[in-house]
Amino acid sequence: MKPTPVRRILWVIAILIGLGLLMAGLAQAQPVQIKDDKGREISLPRPPQRIVSLLPSLTESVCELEQCHRLVGVDRYSNWPEAVIGKLPKVGGGLDPSIEAVVALKPDVVLMSVSSRASDRLEALGLTVVQLEPKTHADVRRVLGTVSDLLGVPRAQGSDRLWRVIDAGVLAAAQSLPPQAKNARVYFEVSRGPYAAGEASFIGESLTRLGVRNVVPASLGPFPRLNPEFVVRANPDIIMIGNRSMQAMVPYPGWATMRAIRENRLCVFGPGDSDVVVRPGPRMAEAARIMAKCLVEKAPPESPAAPSPSGGRTQWPGKASSTGALASAVPVAAAANVGNSGK
Repeated sequence: MKPTPVRRILWVIAILIGLGLLMAGLAQAQPVQIKDDKGREISLPRPPQRIVSLLPSLTESVCELEQCHRLVGVDRYSNWPEAVIGKLPKVGGGLDPSIEAVVALKPDVVLMSVSSRASDRLEALGLTVVQLEPKTHADVRRVLGTVSDLLGVPRAQGSDRLWRVIDAGVLAAAQSLPPQAKNARVYFEVSRGPYAAGEASFIGESLTRLGVRNVVPASLGPFPRLNPEFVVRANPDIIMIGNRSMQAMVPYPGWATMRAIRENRLCVFGPGDSDVVVRPGPRMAEAARIMAKCLVEKAPPESPAAPSPSGGRTQWPGKASSTGALASAVPVAAAANVGNSGK
């Protein structure tokens, strides 16, 4: 008796599913060899199944590569996606985690920042540590590829696909801006200090792609600590502040004279949006949309301003844009940790 067409179709589907599962199983069994941002070659007999992530951007990358189920612990700042909130043990900060808590989770791999002080102690206890530090768009793409390789996820279905989504989202955000927002001069403060996002940072690169000008040149590095007077002299048209502590902000000396302050051309991102904009990872397209919204709301109606006149003194504005309230933040320890308090 010949199989009916329906049975033939079901057999084909079953065979295809079986082949898919077989290929996935083979991928999971393949040895892993990667190089981390310390320049170390790391070899594993198979992709790690138990992962502790001590960097929010790396936590998000693992999850966006659809491998969130392999996480067994995260740092205290990892708060996205929903799968990690309240469901995974918190092992402290990314720079100074609880070594005992990490070891107790018996991870195959610990993902962490290059600047973390805990790497030597964890390695001395026999744990495999992978240190990654994205500072630019190219770094983010590279780190996504490294994580994809570490997880045994083919890049075509993993990091390459994810980067295309990020890249297209940033482009769409840029295309959404009206002409008056283009060429605005922007200052982006990452953290109280002030620590700024320079042209060379991933935030600075996003601003450039949005078509605006960063008042902090690449020559100062990705995330330089500035003298507040530098910003006064630069006199940006728009100020963006990515803070999450929600404490009252104390104005810097002289800032009340700046046109952006006098005209309330200020966006201070609250905890949720701040986490997005200061993390170099899979949500960079959303970050570009948040910054684009600020530019639409706060762009000056005329062409960008020349350096500020001395002007009369005004009080620090009592409210910022609809994207958030005035806040302060914890200073960053290194570029990689811009979003780890949160990055």
